[in-house]
Amino acid sequence: MKKYTYTEKKDTRSGFGDGLTELGKTNPNVVALCADLTGSLKMNEFAKNHPERFFQVGIAEANMMGIAAGLTIGGKIPFTGTFANFSTGRVYDQIRQSIAYSDKNVKICASHAGLTLGEDGATHQILEDIGLMKMLPGMTVINTCDYSQTKAATLAIAEHEGPVYLRFGRPSVPVFMTGQPFEIGKAIQLTEGTDVTIVATGHLVWEALQAAEQLEEKGISAEVINIHTIKPLDEESILKSVAKTGCVVTAEEHNKYGGLGESVARCLATNNPTPQEFVAVNDSFGESATPAELMDKYGLNDKAIIKAVEKVISRK
Repeated sequence: MKKYTYTEKKDTRSGFGDGLTELGKTNPNVVALCADLTGSLKMNEFAKNHPERFFQVGIAEANMMGIAAGLTIGGKIPFTGTFANFSTGRVYDQIRQSIAYSDKNVKICASHAGLTLGEDGATHQILEDIGLMKMLPGMTVINTCDYSQTKAATLAIAEHEGPVYLRFGRPSVPVFMTGQPFEIGKAIQLTEGTDVTIVATGHLVWEALQAAEQLEEKGISAEVINIHTIKPLDEESILKSVAKTGCVVTAEEHNKYGGLGESVARCLATNNPTPQEFVAVNDSFGESATPAELMDKYGLNDKAIIKAVEKVISRK
């Protein structure tokens, strides 16, 4: 099995910031809007280099979405930046009516998603955002796994016509996707296996790779697939893998309702019914603690994936 290593850890939000900085130099139509969180979203360089294309709207997220929708009419490509909770839950009406329904070319870029927001607690740890956004017709939903993939995704969505939700996070995580191609809607198979398919997204991709290595020591061959684009879902890659392995585990930093797991379940139910186990938050809010403590308590790590794999294999 191919082994993945890393030489550094970086936060995925910095991948977004560096991607936006690059876009500022290469695409004059890219504009950025932020809701009083420029530093947290790593938008400082863009703001410094292109003050005429940066709009600080203050703590007024709904207004930010309306402004972004309006800017597209003049041919601009707006990137909005705030925490995932404020990027979706607080402004769902504005996104639905002004962006999705109108098919506006807005890039909704959301940091501090999921439990790994850590000490800020349940009010900020949104675990429903993928479900909210994937249900909007025409919305592309991307959830990246490391710094490199986040930067690549930021560059890619500027070229994509239509609304996009790009989800990333605050904690420093291993950088292991450097040099990997990024294509919206195309999964990346990281390892080959014959006993189980592990379909993972976001911070759980690295955990899935760690689980696969430990499973190999137990004589279990795991195929790990990195799903960075949850909508549109690469059903072909999933079905091809599951046809070989006969069972699947989905892993995500999200509520088990409405996330990647349910999208995969729908794909399997309509094409090839297959045993599936879900590694996700079990229909609860989070709480305040370190990211590692929360991932352990809520079962979002390599140990939880291994347990789910052993369970799903027993159901084959």
